[in-house]
Amino acid sequence: MGAPPQLAYIGLGSNLESPIEQVREALNELVMLPLSRRVAASSLYASRPVGPQDQPDFINAVAALETHLSPLALLDQLQALEQQHRRRRQRHWGPRTLDLDLLLYANDHIDSPRLRVPHPQITARAFVLLPLAEIAPSLDLLQQPLSAWLERVQNQGLERLPNA
Repeated sequence: MGAPPQLAYIGLGSNLESPIEQVREALNELVMLPLSRRVAASSLYASRPVGPQDQPDFINAVAALETHLSPLALLDQLQALEQQHRRRRQRHWGPRTLDLDLLLYANDHIDSPRLRVPHPQITARAFVLLPLAEIAPSLDLLQQPLSAWLERVQNQGLERLPNA
């Protein structure tokens, strides 16, 4: 049957063109990725933007996938989804219709021109850590419990949205 699937965690964010719907649609589209199966999805969270503050608040979530795709093939699929949502890269940390970040891939450490895993900012962002803790509370991250990283960032004004 081949190698077992790898567990990957994807961060989702949007602050343009109906961000709640953008994130919900992307969560549903992750179900359809080839050679992959979505195994968990967090609640949606509202957060202040990182970087330039002259933009709307973000809606964020985290999903877990079991995948047979390589890290770069998965990245290609995520970037294709961003393009389907009309993602424009106009400025660093600027507004976007959809942002999909490969946060973790198995226990891999990847440092290539196209991809860094674990995501370089994962331990500093409550909008990643809190939804990640919701779906993977016992996860160890960079040789520490996820809960230890969460304590360091507080909640940074993060607001869990009610399920609708």
